[in-house]
Amino acid sequence: MPDPSSYRPAPGTIPVGPGVYKFRDERGRVIYVGKAKSLRQRLNSYFADIAGLHQRTRQMVTTAASVEWTVVRTEVEALQLEYTWIKEFDPRFNVRYRDDKSYPSLAVTLYEEFPRLQVMRGPKRKGVRYFGPYSHAWAIRETLDLLLRVFPARTCSAGVFKRAGQVGRPCLLGYIGKCSAPCVGRVTAEEHRDIVLDFCDFMAGKTDLMMKRLERRMVEASENLEFELAARMRDDLEALRRAMEKQAVVFGDGTDADVVAFAEDDLEAAVQVFHVRGGRVRGQRGWIVDRLDDMSTGDLVEQFITQVYGGEDEESSGIPREVLVPVLPDDADALSEWLSGLRGSRVSLRVPQRGDKRALAETVARNAAQALNQHKLKRASDLTARSRALDELQTALDLRVAPLRIECFDISHVQGTNVVASMVVFEDGLARKSEYRRFALRYTGEGSGDVTWIAEVVRRRFARYLDEQVETGADADSDPAAEAAETTRPGIDPTTGRPRKFSYPPNLLVVDGGAPQVAAAQAVLTELGIDDVALAGLAKRLEEVWLPDQEYPAILPRTSEALYLLQRVRDEAHRFAITYHRQKRSKAMTTSALDDIPSLGETRRKALLRQFGSIKRLRAASVEDVMQVPGVGRHTAEAVVAALAVPTDAAPAVNVTTGEVLQDDAMRPTHG
Repeated sequence: MPDPSSYRPAPGTIPVGPGVYKFRDERGRVIYVGKAKSLRQRLNSYFADIAGLHQRTRQMVTTAASVEWTVVRTEVEALQLEYTWIKEFDPRFNVRYRDDKSYPSLAVTLYEEFPRLQVMRGPKRKGVRYFGPYSHAWAIRETLDLLLRVFPARTCSAGVFKRAGQVGRPCLLGYIGKCSAPCVGRVTAEEHRDIVLDFCDFMAGKTDLMMKRLERRMVEASENLEFELAARMRDDLEALRRAMEKQAVVFGDGTDADVVAFAEDDLEAAVQVFHVRGGRVRGQRGWIVDRLDDMSTGDLVEQFITQVYGGEDEESSGIPREVLVPVLPDDADALSEWLSGLRGSRVSLRVPQRGDKRALAETVARNAAQALNQHKLKRASDLTARSRALDELQTALDLRVAPLRIECFDISHVQGTNVVASMVVFEDGLARKSEYRRFALRYTGEGSGDVTWIAEVVRRRFARYLDEQVETGADADSDPAAEAAETTRPGIDPTTGRPRKFSYPPNLLVVDGGAPQVAAAQAVLTELGIDDVALAGLAKRLEEVWLPDQEYPAILPRTSEALYLLQRVRDEAHRFAITYHRQKRSKAMTTSALDDIPSLGETRRKALLRQFGSIKRLRAASVEDVMQVPGVGRHTAEAVVAALAVPTDAAPAVNVTTGEVLQDDAMRPTHG
């Protein structure tokens, strides 16, 4: 455990002005990023008496091995740089806002020729306009079902849309009037986009304009004795009114604001946000955050604003004109200026004092308190189980430290073809999917097999780790200010400034297999001189845990949390490996039938598959059908048809009793 005094900067070397600082561990990994109005005052507070520090702060400074800083001119620049570094390095001791569940939004894919209305979760994409988020996906679908009769826009997937165009018939929604059926040409792309833009205007709050337009069209239809059209306009108006009733009016002045509230205890805090647009509550969202330091509510507000609004897309449509918070942070003016720069217009950051806004803030605070209570009840057992699993695993495998980082390898192939390997990473008992890796391997002959491939993939992974350590080695005795200016650091790519792929070794390496696989992996680690990584294998037959140089396996109880954790890690590695294997196999099967055809290059192969969709349909096509593909002449079309002709003796095997086509067991994927 490093002593903070061993890397404390010399007195007087820390600048007095504003800046951003980073703490790194002994491997060079950034573990904390912070900003300060005065770097000297802030950093000196970390090197005070350890006993007087907050527990999490004490853990951070004793884990760190160095500190460095960057001086900036203003507090706004410090905010921007801090957010950039937190997003880039993902420091383990920084506050992390995580959704207490994945909230769905109503998305409009404006980047497509025929935009689609759909429920979408996850990070925002460019060219997509979002409304929400909503608490439940069924609420979006219910509202969308009401609005489709007024705005009959496309809601189908790309596959359904393409298939409808090929067969010349729309789906059910096109027949019942809830889709304008652009797939079969009932409306042009421009007309369909107008429908979608009207829908976006309605969802954005321009409801009065839309209602008046429909009322005017209804009156005109009635005066022209078009009573069926007038009745349809009347029904559309009623549908819009029912949709508007689902969104409560909270402000009569058309307020555009986000109302934020916190509920907190000593270790965690729950955040709730009500998105108010045009005076109506358009969505609600919640986060859970670890309080990794002795933070005030103002500090939580600052972290929330920089992390949540800093991640908005280029249009910054998610930043409102007003952000209502329970407490103003110390640098509220700098935050307001930063948000205004992102939005492109003035953003006000303030605390509601009275009236409707104060009442809504109290409602949001009650929701935050309820969310924190539910989170505590839901996560208590999970946290306990994960901690118990890591402790049990440390005891059962006689490890020096708890395996906070576990890596697992698995092999997947079909009789030596399309051989792939996967590496999954679990940290603190949870999957860290951003650090998953996959490997393509080659079948080298008679001696190849799971044992050989496990050895190869372990060698490739740890050889890369050793190479990166050599390339990015740093002098531990160098001056902190000089280190801050260096572009080469342990684990950091000097060209991109981002963490390298294999910079950090695991505490525990798990291979999917028994004694042979474990022995092969151990031989590679010994050859590379790596002796600080524990190794184990999990055999599927009896879920035995094999350790290096042990004649008999360790048998963990079936009710053991440690065994359950190993099984989850192994199963995740298998899932990741077989997914990659299927992708490679599908690609190989799709293109191999066309590879050997003379005069057929990659461009025309792709054109053929794009036109017909699959080899099966292409095989059933005639020469004239193939010639319809741009760039394919008669000679090439005849060559394609001849190459794909199925020989009469290649008919599939059939069970004479049942008539069922028999499957070849050799095509079932296997894994190590």
